[in-house]
Amino acid sequence: MSRQAFLALIVAAALAISAALYLSAQRNLQRDAHGGALLPALAGELNTVTALSVRRGSAAPTVTVHEKDGRWTVAERGDYPADVAKLRKLLLALGDAKIVEEKTSNPANFVSIGVEDPSLPAATGAEISVTARDGKHAVIIGKPAGEGNFARRSDENSSYTIEPGISFETEPRFWIDSRLLDVAVAGIQRIEVKPTAGPAYTVHRAAGATAAAGTTGASAAGIAGSGTVGAAASKTAGSAGSGTVASGATGSTSSGTAAAPKSEDKFVLDGVPPGRKAADSVQLSPSPTAFSGLTADDVTPVGDVDFSKATVATVTLSDGNAITMTGAVVGDKHWVQLKASKDAALDAKAAGRAFDIAGYRYDEIFRPLEQLLVPKQTPAAKKESASATAGGSSRHPAASPALSPNKKPVPAPTS
Repeated sequence: MSRQAFLALIVAAALAISAALYLSAQRNLQRDAHGGALLPALAGELNTVTALSVRRGSAAPTVTVHEKDGRWTVAERGDYPADVAKLRKLLLALGDAKIVEEKTSNPANFVSIGVEDPSLPAATGAEISVTARDGKHAVIIGKPAGEGNFARRSDENSSYTIEPGISFETEPRFWIDSRLLDVAVAGIQRIEVKPTAGPAYTVHRAAGATAAAGTTGASAAGIAGSGTVGAAASKTAGSAGSGTVASGATGSTSSGTAAAPKSEDKFVLDGVPPGRKAADSVQLSPSPTAFSGLTADDVTPVGDVDFSKATVATVTLSDGNAITMTGAVVGDKHWVQLKASKDAALDAKAAGRAFDIAGYRYDEIFRPLEQLLVPKQTPAAKKESASATAGGSSRHPAASPALSPNKKPVPAPTS
């Protein structure tokens, strides 16, 4: 064998060995990647996390949830308290995410699976960055893939499919602690409403009040007997009245009649316009969902909302706590301010802030007076009622057949 042939054989052998080593390394890499953690170090650092940020279509985070003064807050909402349960769920999902399969490493293909640069305005994926004791862990979560997502570590070109799927919100309003109030109807003693326009009114609880629907004019205030609304707020509504109805209500009192059976507390209306009647107690009673489980869709500094033409509702509870709610509708948003006389935690949470609540909840809280009155009769209904009354009074008994005008009465037979 010539020297040149021998050298050529050695070179060919070296290339073959190199190719074999490369293929082996790639197989090992794929084997290591499959089933491996997307963020291997994060699982052990979950208890040291101090911040989580999300960004999509922006160079800066669109959401930042961080620990501040011993509590988790949303930076983009004036450090309003964050939904800790939602934060914990996302952190656990990131720690549990496993690689299913390696995908493209070509940046030109990233857009198709949603793992492109998250700062691009049209980015479909979003970057989640977690700050822990050992540093930052950042990953771009892309489009859904099977039961999971496409994903790419922010400092790498390799992309993967991962499971289980990771879902999260990219807007700050979805990260706030949405809980506001949880007041049951049973704890409400009085609701005073002062609308932007029109007369104010008060709905208050009174023990055994059964004549509210028939009360007209200012006499409604006397239904409880004592004539003061404060009696209900101070837990003395049950002693008001001694079972009589105010003299202006029906033109008479219950004296001299059988005592009505004791009934459960009902709501009565103060401030009934002259000539009108209050609705029944069931309709006057606050909706069970008006103040129970009330949540906020968003929060903003109170100065960002125009409350110059606001409606005010003050809810007095059985423990004496009075919650004042100031409401204003701006566009399609329904904003409220909250202030409590005996709830320091609520005051601290609501101070300087306005909350966007669902429109139907807003309408349940700030009910217009007209909803609490018996509807007015239409002209047609009034005419029909008058005709029915006139027709009834003009009827006469039919003539007896035995008293015919042409015949004398037939005498009864004698025995």
